[in-house]
Amino acid sequence: MKRISVLFAVGLLAIGGIFAQTKDSTMYIAVKMVSLKSSAWAFAPSVKPALTYGTPVKILNVNGKWAEVQSVSLQVSGWMQMANLTSKRITATSSSTSASAKEIALAGKGFNEEVENTYKSENMNLDYNLVDEMEKLVIPDELLKNFIGEGHLKGDEEGEK
Repeated sequence: MKRISVLFAVGLLAIGGIFAQTKDSTMYIAVKMVSLKSSAWAFAPSVKPALTYGTPVKILNVNGKWAEVQSVSLQVSGWMQMANLTSKRITATSSSTSASAKEIALAGKGFNEEVENTYKSENMNLDYNLVDEMEKLVIPDELLKNFIGEGHLKGDEEGEK
């Protein structure tokens, strides 16, 4: 019984440590662009403006896989999934060439022009223009919601945390 109590206490301390590191700390947007939501739900109304890769945010609250954040520079707040955040500070250096937000986001995930060119040379039969076209697609929330419902897929249900 004592062993279970000790394990339980250690578990609580670990969870508390993770929460303490996240709440009120500065994190950075780790994706090309993210729309903040008015609540911790994938189909909640979006809060404007969207945040882009590298934008510093303060964690206000954590609810499961969702974090309530506030942009440091824009003073806008809303909810987003924790997977879209990183603790790594994103900095830009001045150079004679500039990179797009897309290039910076991909490089942050280990994907850059050199890696892309390697994939292209190893898979010459693939049409990468189609990938570029797919990246431009924006699926409206209502259409996505209908797809999930009609396919009887498990979606991010309202209130599910």
